[in-house]
Amino acid sequence: MKLTLRGVIFSALFAAFLVLFSFFKISLPVSPVPITLQTLAVMLAGGLLGARYGFLSMALVVVLTALGFPMLHGSGGIGIVLGPTGGFIMIWPFSALLIGLILPRIRVKNGVVGFISTFLVLEIFGSLLLYLAGVPWLMYKVPAYTFATAMVQGCYPFLLGDAIKAAVAAFIVASVRQVFPPQRLTGSSSHSIIQQDNKRDTFAN
Repeated sequence: MKLTLRGVIFSALFAAFLVLFSFFKISLPVSPVPITLQTLAVMLAGGLLGARYGFLSMALVVVLTALGFPMLHGSGGIGIVLGPTGGFIMIWPFSALLIGLILPRIRVKNGVVGFISTFLVLEIFGSLLLYLAGVPWLMYKVPAYTFATAMVQGCYPFLLGDAIKAAVAAFIVASVRQVFPPQRLTGSSSHSIIQQDNKRDTFAN
């Protein structure tokens, strides 16, 4: 399926959000993994752009960073992507992809149930999935780390913050998608937009 100009523009915009959010960084003295807002950008990209453009936006950052562009907190190079935190970075496009694939399948989009459903998708695929890739990679890059140590260094300190980011993203996504579903936001075919609108009207009734 071909890409639309609007979709590419929004993909670049959300890639820029990820770059910007990476500068909100708090380094921990006991861990090589910093606290950032990067996962918030991943959640928003998948939730608002859908699978294809969410993946594209995050992949742009990963590829350009690997090529040496200073995309992540002012740094770039293959050493960033393959460093101790590389597992978290490399999974970003797939996290956005899965969020974009699963969110449209949530039948209830309004009210508390819709918010909770959206939150769970974002928390599972925008946060917990990252640990499935990030923690083993951290163990691989730092051989001295046992699994328990890697969890302390790369998981436990970030769970609460990620849950808060998922809640914020769920509120934004649930609100925006009521007016601008991914098909409309990224300029997909009118047939897809009409289908999405019909579905939304059906659920509202």
